[in-house]
Amino acid sequence: MAACSIEDVLAKAEQDEAEKLKSITVQKELDLEFDIGNLVAYDKNRIDIRQFREQKKDDFLRSLARDNTQLLINEIWKHPTERVEEVIVVKLPEPTTALPREKPPPKPRPPTKWEEFAKLKGIQKKKKTNLVWDDVAKEWKRRWGYKRVNDGTKEWLIEVPETADPNEDQFAKRNKAKKEKVAKNELHRLRNIARAQKIKVPGVGLTPTAQQSTTDLIRAVNVAKVSTASAGKFQDRLPKEKAPRNTGKKRKFQPVIGNFSNEKQRQLDLLKVMDSKKPRLDVNKAVNKQMREDDREESAAKFRKGGKKGRKGGNFSGKGKGGSGKGKGGGSKGRAGGKGQGPPGGKKGAGKR
Repeated sequence: MAACSIEDVLAKAEQDEAEKLKSITVQKELDLEFDIGNLVAYDKNRIDIRQFREQKKDDFLRSLARDNTQLLINEIWKHPTERVEEVIVVKLPEPTTALPREKPPPKPRPPTKWEEFAKLKGIQKKKKTNLVWDDVAKEWKRRWGYKRVNDGTKEWLIEVPETADPNEDQFAKRNKAKKEKVAKNELHRLRNIARAQKIKVPGVGLTPTAQQSTTDLIRAVNVAKVSTASAGKFQDRLPKEKAPRNTGKKRKFQPVIGNFSNEKQRQLDLLKVMDSKKPRLDVNKAVNKQMREDDREESAAKFRKGGKKGRKGGNFSGKGKGGSGKGKGGGSKGRAGGKGQGPPGGKKGAGKR
């Protein structure tokens, strides 16, 4: 271990003390450019290459960083200050330099069904104030939420409707309706979140209850029947089981949101039909009607022809001349009706057909 003299130790201590007590005034040939909003300083002064090579690189860079930091701190304290919880802080201005982000910006929130519908229909949201004057309480109250104006849940008297049961508790009915409304809003909120996350939401099915009614049991049986591979086509019914209701074809409605080109085309076609003087001709319907009329006429003609043949036959007798003299149908009753001459010999059925 090399011996250290007292003079070297004192010199080093004085140097460390001088480093700690450097002046806050720093001289630069060119003033630095500051962006206080981002706490950034730009030093455009030329670096002395000879001094950089003669000194140690770490010491030179440390000294340069210390001087520039001192100038940045001096510039920060030139802005207005204020005291927050016994601490003096500086009000920083808006940043002027656009810095790149570490992570990509967050994606915008996907619109809800109501927002899409309002955008397509051109419905604009009107901004309302949060406070409303309450004439009863003579004070300003919130429009929505807790302690809102015209809060129906705070009424101590409720009028019983004429159609309602007089023994029914209207207060309990009101609280139940409020809870159902809150649950419905929460369900819509969760559905919007699931749709935004592209998660398939299961449908609302049969919920287990302590005591199920007849309607719930019938519904459960119908659901179990249509759950087979044939959708309940080959399932047998009980002797007194009724056919399930509302199992027919459902009406299909056009979507209220999406591409309205088809709806526009249908409306234009409807206006074109209404505006035209002549009725619209359906070729397929006209051809089918003509074919039915032709078949009807053909069947009527066959029926008339068959009726005439029936009159000629049967038990009707015709007059015919036989070889032995006059006789009906050649001397005997023949199948052929009408008048006719039989051949000589008077054979049966010799009349003309």
